[in-house]
Amino acid sequence: MVDGTRDAALTGTTAGPGLSSEDAARRLATDGPNVLPQPRPPSALRLLVEQTTHFFALLLWAAAGLALVGGMPALAVAIAVVVLVNGVFAFAQEWRADRAAQSLRRLLPASATVRRDGHRLVAPAESLVRDDVVLLEAGDRVSADLELVVTGGLAVDESMLTGESRPVRPAAGDHVHAGTFVVEGEAEALVRATGGSTRLADIAAMTRAVRHEKGPLALQLARVVRLVAVIALSAGGLFFGVSLLLGMPAGQGFLFAVGVAVALVPEGLLPTVTLSLARTAQRMARSHALVRRLDAVESLGATTFVCSDKTGTLTQNRMSVVEVWTPLGAATVRGDGYSPVGEVEGPDPVREQVAVLARAAARASSGRVREVDGNWTPAGDPMEGALHVLALRCAVDVTAEEGTAPAIVRFPFDPRRRRMSAVVGSELLVKGAPDAVLPLCPPDPEATAALARLSARGLRVLAVARRCLGPDELPARGTVAASLERDLELLGLAAIEDPPRPDVADAIARCRQAGIHVAMITGDHPATARAVGTEVGLLGADPLVLEEADLPADDAALGALIDHDGVVIARVTPEGKLRMARALKARGHVVAMTGDGVNDGPALREADVGIAMGLSGTDTAREAADLVLLDDHFATIVTAIEEGRATFANIRRFLTYHLTDNVAELTPFVVWAASGGSFPLALSVLQVLALDIGTDLLPALALGGEKANPRTMTGALRTSALVDRRLLVRVFGVLGPAEAVVEMAAFTAVLVAAGWALGSEPAAADLAMASGAAFSAVVLGQLANAYACRSESRWVGRVGVRGNPLLAAAVAVELLALALFLSPPLAGVLGGSPPPALGWAVALLAVPAVILADAAHKAARARRRGRAAPPGADALIHGGADPRGVVDRRPGPWS
Repeated sequence: MVDGTRDAALTGTTAGPGLSSEDAARRLATDGPNVLPQPRPPSALRLLVEQTTHFFALLLWAAAGLALVGGMPALAVAIAVVVLVNGVFAFAQEWRADRAAQSLRRLLPASATVRRDGHRLVAPAESLVRDDVVLLEAGDRVSADLELVVTGGLAVDESMLTGESRPVRPAAGDHVHAGTFVVEGEAEALVRATGGSTRLADIAAMTRAVRHEKGPLALQLARVVRLVAVIALSAGGLFFGVSLLLGMPAGQGFLFAVGVAVALVPEGLLPTVTLSLARTAQRMARSHALVRRLDAVESLGATTFVCSDKTGTLTQNRMSVVEVWTPLGAATVRGDGYSPVGEVEGPDPVREQVAVLARAAARASSGRVREVDGNWTPAGDPMEGALHVLALRCAVDVTAEEGTAPAIVRFPFDPRRRRMSAVVGSELLVKGAPDAVLPLCPPDPEATAALARLSARGLRVLAVARRCLGPDELPARGTVAASLERDLELLGLAAIEDPPRPDVADAIARCRQAGIHVAMITGDHPATARAVGTEVGLLGADPLVLEEADLPADDAALGALIDHDGVVIARVTPEGKLRMARALKARGHVVAMTGDGVNDGPALREADVGIAMGLSGTDTAREAADLVLLDDHFATIVTAIEEGRATFANIRRFLTYHLTDNVAELTPFVVWAASGGSFPLALSVLQVLALDIGTDLLPALALGGEKANPRTMTGALRTSALVDRRLLVRVFGVLGPAEAVVEMAAFTAVLVAAGWALGSEPAAADLAMASGAAFSAVVLGQLANAYACRSESRWVGRVGVRGNPLLAAAVAVELLALALFLSPPLAGVLGGSPPPALGWAVALLAVPAVILADAAHKAARARRRGRAAPPGADALIHGGADPRGVVDRRPGPWS
């Protein structure tokens, strides 16, 4: 909040008609676009080097060097291939994600309101040129360095330039700079510097080297990587010790241990996650949701409470005055959208009074409608555009009147005063919320009754009033609105219809199915909010409609009161939205908060996911948000949440798949060590690396691209950890052992059939065929495991093998890789050969073994939940709030 002069009048000499279109075009061609100089992106070579020299990569390079020195060039080449393949892939995904992010940012054009050729218009900010006349209003981002000519209650947030959190109040003649925000009032100004000549450009040049802090998802992934790395290094150290005890030379034992550790490193984890997030962000953009930070995708998936605006989000933001009440009676207004063609139906005296009201309301507004390509659209606030349309339908040309009799002063709309006024001639014209205007007028029971009747229909109601000023009351510079807005004459009430969006009811139902609470937070009258909430299905059998003024002062009590699905809170201020976000977060909710106004910025930052309106929102709100709705549509929020959930599930799918295969890859070394070397090693280190590089990576990436399915929005999702007890049980107790048992059975069967006995040394040819059988069993087990990992609750037969073409292609490549690895010359390098018929027969059992073990585990888990598992029912995701209202963070099933 700033000081009490926020309602000061807009005074001063007008900035003029502005440049002509031709002059503006010439200056733009000479000076260039109004954009900040873009730093040269890092070279591809530099990015590639970074991806091959991080902590894990350096360890692997060291291991490759030791292998080369130790006389094992094949192992050295294999380790180098691991580093390079991982580095190239990570580089490709980072490069692609960066390019995608740049293209997504271009979907959100910045704009500025200017006056050119004497007309007000909204132009791209990059088209601003020197001496352009810029019209500033609350919520605008200043897009160039400006010299103020006319100001009215202007307050500017310069914190991004100065660090000072308190808004400043510049006067006519002062300068405001690009990158700052208008938080209150309005002004007219002249552009003095653009693009690289602005102060912001100087600051940007100094801050380019600043790195963004890692988001919560990145930190969680880093913890997972560190955990797996510790396991890998510990396993390597353990096997090094065992090899020494078994008499293996120290150098050979060390290289053997290095290979084991390398095999357990999750090479594809980070690039797979990046790819999954980037794909999701692109899908969201196609659904009109612009993600400003990739890690916000995961937060969206975890959302448990959505606080939504009403106007434009739950409704169409297609304002139209449909009825006007005046002290002489009521009239009905008919017309189509913002077209000025229409009629006012009612007795002549009433229609004349409606015309008086329409003129006053339009003159007290700055928004207008205009025809663009044959369509009439609002320029400015849609509600004010509807008032301009009402005037046009009453044959009142306020635009022409403004040219001959401009307003002496204007008092801009303020979210706390909730009204706006202008002095035209000797008249003060006022419009605003009824409870902000009616107390300034003589009491009128008929007006109160009309307000209740119109609000109950879900209509948005504005009160319009006026007052004749005496010669000594005409305002001067610095006059405050409160000194004039008194003893008003009520002209009437304008009832504005903003019909609900047709698919909002379905979107709200989907939120409830997903265990997500939805609240409507609006500045409108409680009766209007109740009517809209009922119409869209937000208010159910236990409706709760509150006003901010009646909310408890204690945040804990506030959270307990509003932690209610379907709550409607009316007459909310920006400060109230901030309190609500904090109170719900304190109760364990992951809060998504929508906003479009300049004062919504703090609430959007406080929320776990701030959601700004792309069409009707202010620049301030969009800058503070994590997600921008390009269509201002509530259903788009639900789609974004669904995509976020799918992304989190994909990360878990990939982790399950990768860790399961690691169990199978590590088992031969465990058996070899446990037997004291009497049981031959079923897989060589090079074979394990071949599994990681050639057969494991592509299916994992395909699992990271799984799309949302109908079960994604069923039940409350728990995202407390990427790796939890349920995932570990599935990996180390079900899928991994099933794959490993068949692997070792195939290896043993081939050796025994060749006459091998425990403790004896098998022939080299027999060992190669047995190793090929074990290798084949692991690859076939991977194939089944990939399809099993598509769902955590439904077995493969119910999920099916269709629906993910990337996975089908990855499996085909995996089978091709198997054939190549078992054929010369790769077979000789890796240490295996094609198995005999018996080996193939046992190896093929890996497919049904993994699938049946997975199905049995899922069926047992469904029985433990105490219910039958009809088709699709075991995909439900359970969770809820405990009796204290704190959100249950226990992990639940994923679809």
